[in-house]
Amino acid sequence: MKMRAAVIRETMKPRPYTDSKPFAIEEVELEPPGEGEVLVRIKAAGLCHSDLSTVNGDRPRPMPMVLGHEAAGEVVELGPGVKDLAAGDHVILVFVPSCGSCLPCMEGRPGLCEPAVPANAAGTLLSGARRIKLEGQPVNHHIGVSAFAEYAVVSRHSLVKIDSDLPFEEAALFGCAVVTGAGAVLNTAKLPTGSSVAVVGLGGVGLMSMLAARAAGARQVIALDTLDDKLKLAEQMGATHTINATSPDAVEQVKAISGGGVEFAFEMASSVKALELAYKVTKRGGTTVTASLPHPDARFALPATNLVAEERTLKGSYIGSCVPARDIPRYIALYRLGLLPVDRLLSERIGLADINAGFDRLADGATVRQVLLP
Repeated sequence: MKMRAAVIRETMKPRPYTDSKPFAIEEVELEPPGEGEVLVRIKAAGLCHSDLSTVNGDRPRPMPMVLGHEAAGEVVELGPGVKDLAAGDHVILVFVPSCGSCLPCMEGRPGLCEPAVPANAAGTLLSGARRIKLEGQPVNHHIGVSAFAEYAVVSRHSLVKIDSDLPFEEAALFGCAVVTGAGAVLNTAKLPTGSSVAVVGLGGVGLMSMLAARAAGARQVIALDTLDDKLKLAEQMGATHTINATSPDAVEQVKAISGGGVEFAFEMASSVKALELAYKVTKRGGTTVTASLPHPDARFALPATNLVAEERTLKGSYIGSCVPARDIPRYIALYRLGLLPVDRLLSERIGLADINAGFDRLADGATVRQVLLP
């Protein structure tokens, strides 16, 4: 079938993207789903910093590619062997297709699925296939999803079925911002009730971490960002304190508020400087969690003796240490109870033709979550 998609052929184009146009809206050919695959009509896709990290070269990916990994849609067609979904089902797309049979999957860590890692890196589906073609040549998939398009063929293992009454533009955010941000707090850190928390970086993932910390019963949630508008939004959404991360005494401010440092700090800004700040505001015996992905060459230096002498913990969190089929329904339930107001992350709705301008806004930090409606 033919469809429209936002295709990127080259990364590291100069800003503004409205001039350099890294994305071109193309008519591409989408092959039908193969064994264990599903054709989904994309109804909403979020513009996430992980997509921007491909556009600006921080996350090298094979080109050309259709980006977009945070999405929701409607099942159109089932490939051979898929028996637990039906046409018309509403689904959330997950950017790590977990096979269910490798050791990490069996240990309850599907975000580390062994077959998914090389498939995502190579720009293929879990099967190794590429289903998108442009002028007869294959186009790479973005971490098994490729949602900046009218349709997507994905592995069944990339889908979580949801109730049909959840709006698609809200459902899409559960595929990345929610599982990554809330999961870092609830799964990776296993945040105890009454903890003191700092969140560095207030994009969609950082704000969701902040909301999850509040829902888990944190006594203090200190929000840090370089943009005052995001600090104001964090305050409106429940932060107990806000601090501009560019302040020369930002660390001292956090320590004064928390009594020597927070027990848990979460870094969500894709910046080594932000990770350094998060580590510095963590108290002795505390835990620093990072869910961001800066350039692979980025390095983080720390005093090695601190890990022992101060009993520090530094943890990475990928896809929120989630089991998506288990956690996404739980997070939706918390949303319905008003404990995770995901809808407040929505900044604006855009079309495919607006995608280059949308990435300018994302790069400027002028938005939290734009949702593309193909």
